[in-house]
Amino acid sequence: MRLSPLPADAWDDAVRHAVAAMLPEDRRNPQGAGNLLGTLVHHPELTRAFLRFSLYLLSGSTLPARVREQVILRVAHRRGCAYEWTHHVKIGKKAGLSDSDIAAIQSGDPADPFDRAVYNAVDELDEKTNLSDATWDALAERLDERQRMDLIFTAGGYTALAMALNTFGVEVEQG
Repeated sequence: MRLSPLPADAWDDAVRHAVAAMLPEDRRNPQGAGNLLGTLVHHPELTRAFLRFSLYLLSGSTLPARVREQVILRVAHRRGCAYEWTHHVKIGKKAGLSDSDIAAIQSGDPADPFDRAVYNAVDELDEKTNLSDATWDALAERLDERQRMDLIFTAGGYTALAMALNTFGVEVEQG
């Protein structure tokens, strides 16, 4: 672990303000924030800016929740990000992903052609920072222009988060 969660005696008003967009008041503390937010708040300004964007991706995006979670889990799998993977398997199941869907995210070989287009999109963005026309068109069969834009930014946002989580050594919470 390169960065531990910020110690309790370092939590001040700036730190609590940084997590205010994501956490209710009673969780704006080291115990309630969890390891991710507890680590990010070493840099309150960055945390506040990142959380605004992240909150949009997680709850304001035009992507259907199931697709959003497929994108996030495919990023987590490709990046070897245990923290993202663990948290988003739970969220993905609430969004309608089955155990076989989650296994397909790992294998990259889903039965559904649209799911394949979503995984191909994440893979192409990861490898080329671009989508092929074929993948863009396959996504357009079910996603409008804004949804496709949100897919791109979701993959990018969660790739950046995976980089931070892996580099900082943020550990998955026990239990």
